[in-house]
Amino acid sequence: MKRFALLIAVLLLLSAPPLAAQAAPRAEFVLTDGRIYTVDPQLGVVEAIAISQGKIVAVGTSVEIRHWVGPQTRVVDLEGKFVLPGFNDAHTHFGSAGLGKLTVDVEGTRSLAEFQERIRSRLAEFAAGEWVTGRGWDHSLWVENRIPTRYDLDAVSTTHPLLFGRVDGHSVVVNSLALEKAGVTRDTPNPQGGEIVRDERGEPTGWLKEKAIDLVARLIPEPTREQRKRGLRLALEEAARLGVTSIQDNSDWEDFLALRELKQEGRLTLRVSEWLPFDTPVARLEEMRQEGGTTDPWLKTGALKGVTDGSGGSLSAGMLEPFANAPDNRGILRYDPAQLERMVIERDAAGFQIALHAIGDRANRVTLDAFAVAKKLNRRRNTRHRIEHAQFVHPDDVARFRELGVIASMQPCHVLNDLRWAPTILGRERAGEGYAWNSLLRGGAMLAFGTDHPVEPLNPMRGLYASITREFEEGGPLGGWLPEEKVSIADAIRAYTLGSAFAEGEEHRKGTLSPGKFADLVVLSDDVTRLPASEVLRAEVLLTMVGGRIVYEKK
Repeated sequence: MKRFALLIAVLLLLSAPPLAAQAAPRAEFVLTDGRIYTVDPQLGVVEAIAISQGKIVAVGTSVEIRHWVGPQTRVVDLEGKFVLPGFNDAHTHFGSAGLGKLTVDVEGTRSLAEFQERIRSRLAEFAAGEWVTGRGWDHSLWVENRIPTRYDLDAVSTTHPLLFGRVDGHSVVVNSLALEKAGVTRDTPNPQGGEIVRDERGEPTGWLKEKAIDLVARLIPEPTREQRKRGLRLALEEAARLGVTSIQDNSDWEDFLALRELKQEGRLTLRVSEWLPFDTPVARLEEMRQEGGTTDPWLKTGALKGVTDGSGGSLSAGMLEPFANAPDNRGILRYDPAQLERMVIERDAAGFQIALHAIGDRANRVTLDAFAVAKKLNRRRNTRHRIEHAQFVHPDDVARFRELGVIASMQPCHVLNDLRWAPTILGRERAGEGYAWNSLLRGGAMLAFGTDHPVEPLNPMRGLYASITREFEEGGPLGGWLPEEKVSIADAIRAYTLGSAFAEGEEHRKGTLSPGKFADLVVLSDDVTRLPASEVLRAEVLLTMVGGRIVYEKK
């Protein structure tokens, strides 16, 4: 009898469903029947993905993921649509982008007259004598192809002080009233690291470069917290619409505080790693790091951001040899190399990641030199120091990125505008230094891609297109400028996702669509890995998800 009872028990056990099936876990979201590009080399491309509590819990075929579906699961049939990790923009100025939406936008103007009219049409919105500001002019787009002057702005207004930034953020043009209020005259000396451009009579033209901008900009009233939040909300909406789920950001501390309030209000729809100002004393930086935190998955402090030189478009990038079209000009270094070295050593010793803007080949070399000395003296490992832009890198310095473990944080979309002047300022002999994405990649450097928004539009499709074509958006030059520096679409996506995550030390939490990582993803209208390169720009974002929450869905 006992033997019979034991047999019955065994039969019941064998006939019962497996324990996993009895208590099958359920997902909040399941995306099926798609082409899901995970960026994980072990997973490749899959059909379906299950999401629970803001994270990816499983990927596989649609059949394999079916058991994650329960009564409360939202199932999205992708109908073959393309999915990839959310874009992580490795270099933004989000606070400026937000405030820019509240000021006069002159980006994309095609003539001096259009630039003037864009400002003139908005003057009625400002109180008498109020500062009127904006950004985005690019003289290389204008039929006149010349830098605007104070007199061009005086023709718009002599009762409002005016200040308008060039698209690259490294120079501004102001009117005579703004110069007068700042006390800038022919006798005002150039500040260290800046230039007051003057005419043949020695009079200021109104064009101010680099640290000379501060002579006037310091007079502009600071925006209120509510103004910052209003602008940031507009910028967040745009990011969601474009599939950007993370940013590594260089904005004011007040913008960080505004973002923190938005987070507390439940309005933060992307993840932010906020950079701290490199020039700030170390003791204060440590206070800011403690106050802002370093681990919150939505909002934290990150690297220290410094600026070593200017830009190519403003002829202020720090160069080893003069610009080909300006034989007396080697640009501007904003730090003495010995001073930069001391500051890097001190901040590296305090445990900070350092991200230094360097455009010119000399600026890149000086920055690499400083990182090398800090590595030798402090002996820190895995610092992940970064060079932001790395636009003109001497061939002798390419391998040093890998040797020193320095990340090349680059913005391919710059080429879409810079192609108009970069070959001219570099000249034939140095052309190979320009935007050397593939050389750096082949040399073993880790690439992290971004936009420098609002210097360039936030749209990641422009970056992917530029990476694989090196042509203008309208096409040409045929085959691309320096075609040997193109990268594959796979490498471009990786740099915009996993590479950017690595650059902020977050590759364990995002950058691929792997189980255990944040459910940050984008659904596109087209499979950009299969589109002809010339058509990548047409791809649209259909859905953006951050932390398992849909923050944008195209209607």
